[in-house]
Amino acid sequence: MANPDRSPVPLAESGRPYQRCVRTIMDTTDPDIWFDRDGVSSHALNFDATNKEMVQAAQSGRLAGELDALVAKIKASGKGKQYDCIVGVSGGVDSTYLILQAIRLGLRPLAVHFDSGWNSELAVDNIHNIVKRLDVDLYTHVVDWREMRDLQLSFLKASVANCDTPTDHAFAWVAYQQAVKYGVKYILSGSNLASESILPKSWGYNASDAKHVKAIHKRFGKVDLKTYPLMGLFKRHLWYPHVRNVKTVKPLNLMPYRYAEAKKQITEEVDWRDYGGKHYESVFTRYFQGYYLPRKFGFDKRLAHYSSLILSDQMTRDEALRLMESENYPESLRVQDHEFIAKKLGLSVDGLEAIYALPPKEYSEYPNSKRIWDAAATLSRLPSKVLPTRDARR
Repeated sequence: MANPDRSPVPLAESGRPYQRCVRTIMDTTDPDIWFDRDGVSSHALNFDATNKEMVQAAQSGRLAGELDALVAKIKASGKGKQYDCIVGVSGGVDSTYLILQAIRLGLRPLAVHFDSGWNSELAVDNIHNIVKRLDVDLYTHVVDWREMRDLQLSFLKASVANCDTPTDHAFAWVAYQQAVKYGVKYILSGSNLASESILPKSWGYNASDAKHVKAIHKRFGKVDLKTYPLMGLFKRHLWYPHVRNVKTVKPLNLMPYRYAEAKKQITEEVDWRDYGGKHYESVFTRYFQGYYLPRKFGFDKRLAHYSSLILSDQMTRDEALRLMESENYPESLRVQDHEFIAKKLGLSVDGLEAIYALPPKEYSEYPNSKRIWDAAATLSRLPSKVLPTRDARR
């Protein structure tokens, strides 16, 4: 909620003039953004109201006690077991730094990875270096490519913004499956407020909505999804966290996390190599964020990433604006990725281009469970006395 003395300026529903936040670089390419009378965006105001205090406390080290308490709980829960936590690794900065910190904190993680078929060679090398240098076990779930290809094509043909859903949807399933298998009670997530406090909802619909996934596949798919790990709201938010008591925690929110320093540390400690962009460890995600979203929908996720870093005092606004002028996805790489993706999907280059050229569509044009998910999100924010965890009931 914004500060009441900085009320939003009403904006026209159509013919909206371009505007950019005076504190961050978020702009009106987010159709839901609004600005107060001083030109400060809703994203910056919401950060101040909900996240600023926690981010500053974590960055200053004032949450070290909470981190120590969490680590103690994780260790106690894993006593006598092979592992005490699960960490999903993609080869990206956040997950790599997280597993490095887990080892430094004395935890015994099992690294898990969902191989969607889109890993770059560099990502494969980075993941190999992580598990080798840190001496951790790795479980990789390799998706049935025939099913994955059909689902990926379905999302492209649906022409929705979040066409990276087939990968995003499945990742949590792998972590939960391995947690249950080994009796592990904690999944460590690399999600964090220091570098990811902003992500406009209008730029991509909820990847966890199984109804939406099934609806798009039913409309455009040709192959039965017999093994693809679909996971609905019940399993994701009730069965695993409350019945099986598997908690997902975000340790990076309890420690100093500075993105540039994290990259430096993982480079030195595990021989990690940079991809040139956030989440570019996947060839498809690189194409999706570097070309598909900006060119087809006008959404450039660098705006959100850099703005998050501005709000956590890791980058100046001027630095962010300069970076936006640089090319992080050159045309030569775009052509290479376009040809690779077309071939892997069993299409000609012209065939992929024809699908890309389809008119953009809203997620709401396909069946979805947004109302139910919104209600579940509201319930999840209720005090533990209303919706207790198993620990609270003991």
